[in-house]
Amino acid sequence: MEITAAMVKELRSQSGAGIMECKSALKETSGDVESAITFLRKKGLAKADKKSDRQTGDGSVGTYIHAGNKLGVMVELNCETDFVANTPDFQELIRDIAMHIAAAKPRFATREEVTQETLDKEKEIFAHQAKESGKPENIIEKIVSGKMEKFYEENCVLEQPFIKDTNITVQELIKQKIALLGENINIGRFARFEV
Repeated sequence: MEITAAMVKELRSQSGAGIMECKSALKETSGDVESAITFLRKKGLAKADKKSDRQTGDGSVGTYIHAGNKLGVMVELNCETDFVANTPDFQELIRDIAMHIAAAKPRFATREEVTQETLDKEKEIFAHQAKESGKPENIIEKIVSGKMEKFYEENCVLEQPFIKDTNITVQELIKQKIALLGENINIGRFARFEV
């Protein structure tokens, strides 16, 4: 099948990928635009994983103030260069993450930030609940492990389902932007204020 300029243009407008990447994806998928989008996303996420070790020495601070001025969020989002930090896509990502934090109320950015004291306290509570409900001793550890995964999902922003598209996590949203912008991106710090 011949790949036309109109097909490449359509794929570019839907995916944000470069001309040559779009042409290659369309060839790979025999001109099927939907399959080409999936192909590009998979390829982009693989590239994003490779970039995750790169230093993020630049970035930007963004805010979100909810209607009524009783809830606000400030987020530091890091990337590799000021060029990317000033792009509309990066600024949109900051706003989306700040809005997500306002709605989802995470306590930590990553599971590595959760203090040992908090982990010990949560494990103790989950173990006590399992014992009180009459669960056998040999499966309590598995129950605690499962509940800790749920704890991370509820309390770590990167593991939470993204509020605008619950089919992806915030981490997956960031990986999509890494694939689009070509630089590593991560959340530095955030603060959530509520009156």
